[in-house]
Amino acid sequence: MLYKAQAIHSQMIAWRRDFHMHPELGFLETRTAGKVAEILREIGCRVRTGVGVTGVVAELGQGKPVIAIRSDMDALPITEANDAPYKSQIEGVMHACGHDAHMAMLLGAADLLTRETLPGTVRFLFQPSEEMADAEGISGAPRMIAAGAMQDVDCVIALHVAAGIKTGEIEISERDSAAGVDTFYGKVLGRGGHGSTPHKVVDPIFISGHVILALHSIVSRRIKPYDPAVISIGTIKGGVLDNIIPEVVEMSGTIRYLKPEVQARLHEEIERAFSVAKTMGGDYELRIEIGYPPIVNDAGVARLIEEVGCDLLGAEHVKEPLPEMGSEDFGFFMQEAPGAMFILGCRIEGDERRHHDPRFDVFEDCLPIGAAIFAETALRFLTQTPKTQQGSEGR
Repeated sequence: MLYKAQAIHSQMIAWRRDFHMHPELGFLETRTAGKVAEILREIGCRVRTGVGVTGVVAELGQGKPVIAIRSDMDALPITEANDAPYKSQIEGVMHACGHDAHMAMLLGAADLLTRETLPGTVRFLFQPSEEMADAEGISGAPRMIAAGAMQDVDCVIALHVAAGIKTGEIEISERDSAAGVDTFYGKVLGRGGHGSTPHKVVDPIFISGHVILALHSIVSRRIKPYDPAVISIGTIKGGVLDNIIPEVVEMSGTIRYLKPEVQARLHEEIERAFSVAKTMGGDYELRIEIGYPPIVNDAGVARLIEEVGCDLLGAEHVKEPLPEMGSEDFGFFMQEAPGAMFILGCRIEGDERRHHDPRFDVFEDCLPIGAAIFAETALRFLTQTPKTQQGSEGR
């Protein structure tokens, strides 16, 4: 399968560069979705558009079992600093996380699978808005699920490129693959006044210092050492002039966890940390926004990807990932069916490009590898899974 994927390498490069030149933000991927749908129809897929706002769902084959393969489509609000011929043509928007490569590889996998006899159905999910949520706080994966994208799916897989991993290698875990993420928004409320008379005010900046210390002590002192967790403060805003003590200080931050019980404990402790404001004569407001769930790979699906990776790349190029606390919304799909996400190396040797950075780029030799692993994993899953239900018509 890798040899077949290498034969369409130039086509995947062309697709990826086209997407890179025309990036679109979450739930605004109209051109991207149109291009994806056009290519899928040309290679012979059944295609449905407008799934979960701008998502695209396509299928090959018929009946059970059904395996879904997902790619995200959205870009980031970043101005590209690269000078490549395929540099973003949209000011202030850039594919700085590799979603352009994800789409090219999934299209490549679809192309490869049109040449195979499929004992079941392969469903291709091109998802909008992985990076951000809409006005209701909902990202692309739940929107697609609500629109029926995961109906009858028996297994779902995905990949994410990694600029820190050597091209030609993959990483796959039979357990935790990514952390869950929530966001907190807090206000420390005081009573403002002139900076020359601090004894006449309730200083929310002073109080915030104690709240910050309490927040930063949660993981080290309130969570078990063997339970991974992160609390990081990302924004602090307070005051307008150097000689005025403000009424309020606002702050927000990210919460990362792997276990639901740890998530609940973190929420309780953040509430406790902000309550320090009351003991110091002030008050507080706190809102915690629930985000993406953890990605916990199904062991059986992960072993299948590992087996494919070993056969295509050699066992020495298939590795166990180091634990990290990054997050993404593929976990919502895995709440609907067993699945797994693997990490695909895309490092540019001698010039590693960080994700979400204006200079991010991928080594395009990774494209045939991702497409081949997608296609071969789908084929083996369909072949090895009992047909509990054989459909007579395409969906």
